[in-house]
Amino acid sequence: MKYTVITGASSGIGYETAKAFAAQGKNLILTARREEKLKELTSSIHEIDSSLDVQLRIADLSDNSEVYKLYDSLKEFDIETWINNAGFGNFDAVSDQELPKIEKMLRLNNEALTILSSLYARDYQDKEGTQLINVSSGGGYTIVADAVTYCATKFFVSSFTEGLAQELEAKGAQLKAKVLAPAATETEFAKQAIDVEEFNYNESVPQFHTAKEMAGFMIDLYNSDKVVGIVDGNTYEFFLRDPIYPFVSKSSTSNS
Repeated sequence: MKYTVITGASSGIGYETAKAFAAQGKNLILTARREEKLKELTSSIHEIDSSLDVQLRIADLSDNSEVYKLYDSLKEFDIETWINNAGFGNFDAVSDQELPKIEKMLRLNNEALTILSSLYARDYQDKEGTQLINVSSGGGYTIVADAVTYCATKFFVSSFTEGLAQELEAKGAQLKAKVLAPAATETEFAKQAIDVEEFNYNESVPQFHTAKEMAGFMIDLYNSDKVVGIVDGNTYEFFLRDPIYPFVSKSSTSNS
């Protein structure tokens, strides 16, 4: 049996992506901090296809020890696709941001993603049909006012994943690395980013996608041969693209 792993699956894009992959007949390994939300999601998945196996792992991936523990707990499974979706944002001027929250954001958005991507690439780079999809943001290609640090974490995700994709291709690996870059999406993101109990997208955001729409874009990226799936921040159209950041080979660097 083959499995798709989705981190940050308890809400938003991760939650809807799990249902979208279930509709494709994929067995799932879902991880997040909130067990009750994952159990609710499991019930929804079994309404889509009762034959699917759904494994749950409760973990706080802002703690690196739990990141390694999660990966080690999955050694017995044949993982066809790994989706690093877990992450959160922050809206503050750099001089005003709360550093404990920023430290946690860096650990989750960058350290956990890098560790899990590296371990998965190490174990699965030569297995046919495997994919690693990392969720970045439109903020991983455009710096947004009062979200400079958050955008920097997503610039890292975008450049790291695009670079990994080209590194894998250059050495003839079977594993494909891809990056999904949403624009504003109706999830719990805004509540966490500005630390409020409720946030109404219809009242506060002129244009956005639903999490279900973004999960559809995730499937489009999964089924494509492109590296980047990105939402245009002006038109909100979704595009599948080749890598956006320049990539310089080691031989070119040596020759220069």
